[in-house]
Amino acid sequence: MKRWLVYGLFGVLALVALVGFGVPRALTAAGLHAHYEVPPMDLSGRRALIITTSHATLDPSGAATGVFASEMTAPYYAFLDAGMEVDIASIRGGAIPIEPASLRWPLISPPDRRFLDDPQFLSRVERSLEIELVDIEDYDIVFLAGGWGAAYDFAQSDALGDQISRAYAAGAVVGGVCHGPLGLLPARAPDGTPLVEGRRVTAVTDKQVQELNIEITPRHPERDLRAAGALFEAETAFRDFFATHVVVDGRIVTGQNQNSGAEAAHRMMEVVLTDNHETAP
Repeated sequence: MKRWLVYGLFGVLALVALVGFGVPRALTAAGLHAHYEVPPMDLSGRRALIITTSHATLDPSGAATGVFASEMTAPYYAFLDAGMEVDIASIRGGAIPIEPASLRWPLISPPDRRFLDDPQFLSRVERSLEIELVDIEDYDIVFLAGGWGAAYDFAQSDALGDQISRAYAAGAVVGGVCHGPLGLLPARAPDGTPLVEGRRVTAVTDKQVQELNIEITPRHPERDLRAAGALFEAETAFRDFFATHVVVDGRIVTGQNQNSGAEAAHRMMEVVLTDNHETAP
């Protein structure tokens, strides 16, 4: 009898190990947070600003949401590891709400785990800068992190639109991933036209919104970017949650979803390092 108890215990432990390690690996193999190797880069003396939502609930349900963690952590460490000074801002400033599921098994990513052990980054997220008060011309890169919360306060923020417009006019590389590109909608090019009009961009797709059954948000990236005149493009998969795509159009760099953060950051840095990036469209 004791022997069967021992065998049973080992069986349970093996099942726990299989689920604990196997499920995240299977999701990664399918495309979720697939490893992207940012090559060594030296951007010492350059500065990046990551902007997130301040909206914490999926209205009207009241379910907790915010920024999807990896859309903030992956670009943060890509910039930091390249020698950049990185600041964190949000629409209202202060503590940034984070989508709870994005920091839990099986969705948590390696940059997220690094974040949870990084007191400096944790402090910056707890005390984020208010976007309206940021000296935006100080930054070479302005990155808009996504998550469902951004659907409630990015496109709706005149302050964000003004800051993105000023950053772009000053020569910065601007963009973001997933719902982040909604923050480009209120921005204007130096000639006064909508910044995204006639520009190639990507973001979370209508198909992904439908597949995740979160259509209650007031703004949808693909739909609204197309309506603003953007030339929207994306990849697809059996579920778009597992797809990824990055678009570089001059100094506007966008990524499709939570899988695109590291590559989008890499491509932004490449543009910064291009000698003539100040004159790119």
